[in-house]
This record gives sequence, C-alpha cells and structure tokens, in this order.
Amino acid sequence: METEGGNTVLPDPPTQREKDIKEEDEKAYGNIFTELESVDLPLGTTLRSVYDDQPYAHKRFMEKLDARIRNHDREIEKMCNFHHQGFVDAITELLKVRADAEKLMGQVTDTNRRLQEAGKEVTARTEEVVCCRLQQRNMATTVERLQLCLPVLEMYSKLKEQLQTKRYYAALKTMEQLENVYIPRVGQYRFCQIMAENLPRLRDQIKEISMSDLKDFLESIRKHSDKVGEAAMKQAQQHRTFNSAVSRQASAGPYSRPLFTLNGRGREALNGQALDDMVEEEEEVLTAQDLVDFSPVYRCLHIYTILGDRETFENYYRKQRKKQARLVLQPQASMHETVEGYRRYFNQIVGFFVVEDHILHATQGLVTRAFTEELWNMALSKIIAVLRTHSSYCDDPDLVLELKNLIVIFADTLQGYGFPVNRLFDLLFEIRDQYNETLLKKWSLVFREIFELDNYSPIPVETEEEYKLVISRFPFHDAEIEKDFPKKLPMSQSVPQIYTQVKEFIYASLKFSESLHRSSTEIDDMLRKSTNLLLTRTLSGCLQNLIKKPHIGLTELVQIIINTTHLEQACRYLEDFITNITTVSPEAVHTTRLYGLSTFKDARHAAEGEIYTKLNQKIDEFIQLADYEWCMAESDGRASGYLMDLINFLRSTFQVFTHLPSNNNDHASMSGKVAQTACMSACKHLSTSLLQMLMDSELKQISMGAVQQFNLDVIQCELFASSEPVPGFQGDTLQLAFIDLRQLLDLFMVWDWSTYLADYGQPTSKYLRVNPTTALALLEKMKDTSKKNNIFSQFRKNDRDKQKLIETVVKQLRSLVNGMSLHS
Repeated sequence: METEGGNTVLPDPPTQREKDIKEEDEKAYGNIFTELESVDLPLGTTLRSVYDDQPYAHKRFMEKLDARIRNHDREIEKMCNFHHQGFVDAITELLKVRADAEKLMGQVTDTNRRLQEAGKEVTARTEEVVCCRLQQRNMATTVERLQLCLPVLEMYSKLKEQLQTKRYYAALKTMEQLENVYIPRVGQYRFCQIMAENLPRLRDQIKEISMSDLKDFLESIRKHSDKVGEAAMKQAQQHRTFNSAVSRQASAGPYSRPLFTLNGRGREALNGQALDDMVEEEEEVLTAQDLVDFSPVYRCLHIYTILGDRETFENYYRKQRKKQARLVLQPQASMHETVEGYRRYFNQIVGFFVVEDHILHATQGLVTRAFTEELWNMALSKIIAVLRTHSSYCDDPDLVLELKNLIVIFADTLQGYGFPVNRLFDLLFEIRDQYNETLLKKWSLVFREIFELDNYSPIPVETEEEYKLVISRFPFHDAEIEKDFPKKLPMSQSVPQIYTQVKEFIYASLKFSESLHRSSTEIDDMLRKSTNLLLTRTLSGCLQNLIKKPHIGLTELVQIIINTTHLEQACRYLEDFITNITTVSPEAVHTTRLYGLSTFKDARHAAEGEIYTKLNQKIDEFIQLADYEWCMAESDGRASGYLMDLINFLRSTFQVFTHLPSNNNDHASMSGKVAQTACMSACKHLSTSLLQMLMDSELKQISMGAVQQFNLDVIQCELFASSEPVPGFQGDTLQLAFIDLRQLLDLFMVWDWSTYLADYGQPTSKYLRVNPTTALALLEKMKDTSKKNNIFSQFRKNDRDKQKLIETVVKQLRSLVNGMSLHS
C-alpha cells in the first residue's frame, strides 16, 4: 500500500492473469524451498534452477526467502511462547531432582561397581559356558558329519578288504554302492573326492587282475587238459565196460557165444562181485569240476559283465581257446611209436572239449553251441588227418588194435558230450584195412617161420593121446589110423600149425570188429574178406616162396603137395568156425565164401610144376657129367656111367611119389597124375637134352663109334621107360618120349637113307619123327669126320659108290631143308 500526500492510495485490483502468475511463482518457490529444506537432496540443481530462471529471479528469490524466514521465525516464536511455562516448570523440577539424581548416581555407580566385581566370575563362567556350548555344537556337528561319512569309510574299507581277498565281483558291487549311494551324501569332502577319483583306477586294476587270472586259468587247463581227458575217457570206458558186462550177464545162457581174445581163449562173463567192483571204481573217477577250478572264468565273466565289457571278454576267451585248440591238435612227431603217444593226444583233445562243454552249460553265452560245433568240426578234420597219417606208419597190429580201442573210447566219450563222431567210425574202417594189412604182414612172418621149422615129414603118432592132441588142433579123421599105434599121419607138423594160426588170425581180425556198432552180417563179411586175403595173398605167397626156395627138394615138394591137400580139405571147417563166431548162416544172401580151395590148388600146382622143374634141373646136372669121346672108333659096349646114375636117380625119385595122398579115389587119381606127369616130363626132357647134345653147335665132328655109344645110352633110357617106373601108363606111352631119338639113331645105324628119302612126308614113314634139318646137321658132322679121320676109307676102297651116295643124301637133305624154308 502506497501513500500520496498522506493519503492512502489503494492499488488497482490485480487482474486474473496477475493472479495466475503469482500462484505459479508461489508454487515454484514453494517447491524450491521444499527441496532446500530437504537435507537429502543435492542443492546444486536447485540453486541452478533459481539462477537460470527469468531475469531478476535472484532478487525475487531472495525476497521470497526472506519472507519465508520471517514466517518461520514467527512460527518458532509462537511455539516457544506456547511451551515456555512448561519449560520453566520442567527446569524447576529438574533442579529439584538434581540432588536426588546425584545421590542416585552415586548409589548406581556403587551398585554397578559391586555388580561388576560380583559378575566377573559369572562373566568368566559364562564365557566358559559359551565356549563349551560352542564346542558341544561343533562336536554335535562333527558327530553328525562323521555319521554321514562312516558308512562311506566302512564301505571303502570293505572294498579294500574285498580286493585283498580277491573277491572282485563283490568289490565291484561295493564300488557301485559307493558311487551311487554313499559318496553323493558327503561329496563335499575332499577325501570323498579322492575316493571317487580312485574308483575308476580300482576298476581297471580289477579288470587287469581278473584278466591275469583268466590267462593263468587258460594256461592251467592247457597243462591239465590231458588229466581231464584221461578222467573223462576212463569214466566212459568204465561205463561202457559196465554196460557190456551187464548185457553179457543178461544174455548169458547155455548157448551164449564167447568173445574171443587174440590168443583164442574165451572171456568168461563177469560175476556180481566184479560188477560191484566196477561200480565202485566208476564212482571214484574224478570229473572235470574236481580237477579244474573254473572260478576264474566265472569271476572274470561277471566282472566284465558288470563293467559293461562282456563282449570283449567273450571275444578274447574264444580267440585264446581257438589258439589252444590248434596247439592241442598238433601231435608229437613220435606219436605213432607207442600207444601212450596216442593216449596223450586223445586225452588232451577230450580234456579240451570237456572243459568247453562245461563252460557252455555253466555260463550264459560265454561260448555258444555254434562256437563249440565250429571248434569240433575243425578239430575233427585235423584229428582224422593226423590219425590217417600216423597210423600209416604203424606196422604193429597190436598197436593198431590198441589205437582202435582208444579211438572207440575217444568217440564214445565225446559222443556222450553231444559231439558227432560218425566220421571217426568211418575212419576206423580205413584203419581196419590197415590193421588187416599189418596182421597179414605179421602172419606172413609166422607162416614163414612155420615153414622154416617144418621137417617136411609125416607126423609120428605113438599113442592115442598124441593122436587126439593133433586132431584137437586140426580136423583130421582116418578110421584106419585110429585103430593101431604107432602110426604116421600123412601131413607134416606145419599143417596143424597153419590151421591154428589161421584161426588165430580170425580171432585177431574179430578183435578189431568189436565195439564198432556193426551188425553180425557186416562182421561176418569183414572176417571172411580178411581171411580170404590171408589165404589168397599171404599164405599163398608164403607157399609160392617156399616152393621156389633152392633148398626145397623133391621130397619136400611131395610133402608140400600132401600138406596143401589136407589144408584144402580143412577149409570147410574154417567156414564153420567163422559161422559159429558170427552166427551168420553161410546160406545167407551175399555171404562171402572162402577162397582156400583155389589157394591150395594153386600152391599144389606150383609145387607140381616145381617138381617137374627140379627133376629137369637134376637131369641137366647129370647130363653135364657126360663125357663122350665123339671121335671114338668103336663103342665101349656098355652104357655111359652118368646115364646109369641118372636112371637110378629117377627110379628112386619116382618111388617117393608113392607117399602122395591116396586115401580116396580123388587123391589116388591125383597122385597118379602127378607121378605120371613128372615121369613123362623127365623122359621128354632127357630125350630133348640128349638130342640137343648131338645138335650142339660146338660139336663139329661125330664118329660112327660115338653114334653107337650114344645108341647104347638111348637103349637104357628106353629100357627105363618100358620098366614102368610109375604105374598107370598105357602101353609104350612113356617110350614115345624117346621116339625122336630112336628113329634118328636107327636111320644112321641102319643107313637107310633111301627109305627115309622115299617115304619122307608120308604118315606111314618109318622115320616120320626125323627132321631133315636134324639129319643133315648130324650127317655133316659125320661127313667132316670121315674126311679128316678116314672113317670111310674102307668103303672107298670097297665101294666108291657109297661115298657118292652120302654126298647125294646130303644134297637131297639140303633140298628138303630149303623146301621146308620156302614152304614156311
């Protein structure tokens, strides 16, 4: 409000705009003052807004600030005035209380002092209690933590113990519990972390240890597989023997057929005590489980299964077993020398497959049936090849027979474990042929020894007991011999020995056929075929060699003929013998017959031929002793000494043929035929040899005296032929052997050339057997002699025409010879 002249001048009322401006200023400055009064807000921004505003804003701010200060002062003054009396009263009362307060302060201070002094022990005790409480809490926490950790430590300790005791499968289970259950509960502790880090290493260690145990196991079973196989084969053999004994007892009866051994003796059926002993012995046989600890395989298999690496383990095991199978199937180089070599070989193979069979059934999938069958097929091919090779080296029939028995037991053992063994039995048929070959070689030596030790003379029998002893070994019956003793049997000692050995051969051959699961018909066929081989090849060969030996003379040859005759008769008894063994009737279809008849007939024919040959050789020996003086003027008037010796020899020789068997008509005709043939052969050979002596190319000259001497010798030969040295010749049949010589000598002795030349070629010719070539050769030798020795000088003096006749005869003979050459 302004005044003019003392008068009050009222201002104009503000306009609405001025009012609005004023309200805005009031509001703006109100906000600024509010911000300034707030201690929390920064003042820089607020002050800057004051100075950055409109011109003169600072001045207005200051005015507004002063006004606000004054306003606050008035409010403070009002408040003080309102509370002043109360303040005064309070001061007055406070002053009154001051004395009491000081007194109270003294008392409180004293009380506090005394309380502090009294509370020192409590404070100490309290601190101790606090420490104890803290310790108790720590102990409780520790116990709680230890209770959580103790199972982990116990399990880890258990794990260590299991590892030390090699309980690896349980250790792996413990590890699995530690990892999945216990360690996660206290995984924050360092020792648990160390444990957790150590578990994989322990697993690898267990894996390595179990694999090492498996390798030791594989090495162990490789070394002990022969014992396992030996036990298995022994058990199979005892089982087969027991069943065979029971079967024999069940089928035993008054007509039961014995099983023959190699020496021909029968085996008696086992009694009940023997069966009990076999049962007890069978019960004592150890099995593969008793001999081999399979726990390493089971353990390793479980371990690898838990570790999730079963496939690796299976592959490793199968690979190693395949390698071991190849090693087992490799035989020793000297295996064929002894039966023990074959036994060890079979034991190892059986042990190998027994172990595999046990693994197959005791484990789930470690080996499969397909794997074992693959191994067996591979092994079977190798076994057959090995046996075929090594058995071919064996020349001992006893060893071959033992090998066959081993193969049968080997096959039966593996067949009991489910392995197919048909190929092994097929192999046995190959070995059977080889066995028969070894038997034939052995019996060849036996026959040769018998022939060498034989004296080739009839068997002397002094008493009836000796006779019965002989016929017990050989089927011979003669009613005349059985009456009076002493006697001589016609055959020599080798005959019953040969017959006995043939039966022994049949026994030996039968031994191989046992346990081959073949029918009686097949066994009968095998026995007959092998016996035929013995007769037709071995015995026949021995007889042929015997007959050809130089020291075998005519007497021995005659006895050989007798022996073969009796052996031929005994063949039907051999047929019956085989029939009794096999119970197969000889009338059955496809039954093989024995070829003994042809064998002994061939041997007899060979002996007869050898008789003829030896007779001729003996004649040649006598002929070589001839010492003719071919240029002699006249003959001695008697036959040559060598020829008389030869004739005496022939007479004594043909007397031997009276010993040839003649106990029936067949034998009588046979003996007569042999003697007649031998005699005829000897005479023909003698005639031929004498003629060859005349025609010898080295003989250049022959005198008439020599011809006359030669004629005397031929006459002795004719006398021998006419004396019937061997009965049975009809007429002058034997003399015809010398007909060629006789006509030739007659021609020269009579000097009947005109008749010879005139009748030459005519069937009725007197000199039909004289060959022109022979006559010419002899005439020329005599002609040369006449020229040099003047043998025909008397003729030349008396009759020169006769000399011309000789020349004419020579020419005509030459023309006949030339004509014969042209016609031929």
